Amino acid sequence: MPQFPPGQTLLIDADDTLWENNIYFERAIAAFISYLNHHEYTPAEVRKALNSVERETILAHGYGLTSFTRSLVACFERLSPAPVTEDKVQRILSFARSIEEQEIELLPGVAETLAELASRHRLILMTKGNQAEQADKLARSGLAPHFAAVEIVQEKDPPTYREVIARHELTPHTSCATQTYWMIGNSPRSDINPALAAGLHAVFLFHKDTWILEHAEIDSVPEGQQLLELDSFAKLAAIF
Repeated sequence: MPQFPPGQTLLIDADDTLWENNIYFERAIAAFISYLNHHEYTPAEVRKALNSVERETILAHGYGLTSFTRSLVACFERLSPAPVTEDKVQRILSFARSIEEQEIELLPGVAETLAELASRHRLILMTKGNQAEQADKLARSGLAPHFAAVEIVQEKDPPTYREVIARHELTPHTSCATQTYWMIGNSPRSDINPALAAGLHAVFLFHKDTWILEHAEIDSVPEGQQLLELDSFAKLAAIF
């Protein structure tokens, strides 16, 4: 029997929580580093440079495949010892296009577990990124009918969580114990720490391929709130 009774509100992340995402970017990055084949910098140094460029690009252009493509081109321009020709740019663009062509691959247990959770609780998709890209992935996933609402935001920080909480008339952890509000996701930086800061409970779902820019130490849990750590989506059914 689940630990919590029906009627909870579960905010659920998308990329690398419901479906695979970062592994495709990692493959594109590996191909990019191999193509650059730099004789002055090691692959690790090229990756570090790309991480730095991505941080800059995100600040200017947000998340998503278009932003990632900009980062690849900008990094190549910075590190390439030879002039960057149009042919080279097109080759770099092909690495990004390989991501766009990927089919949606649901993580193990997601389809049946999400359906079960939706039969007992209110589910809200809470994901960040490009609006059109994320909406397209949700549509192709076949999971949209399980969600009462969808929130696609530019960034997942405490103010954004508070806006979502207010929009859906959620009451943080001070409400009655029989009705609780949770954020569920794989990213300490975007799913767990800011959700806890905004007053939500949280479930950290470990994913071995979480994007390096989403890595962070998990903050201490505020008094009166809960943090659960699981290694598979399917285990949520035993809790909720």
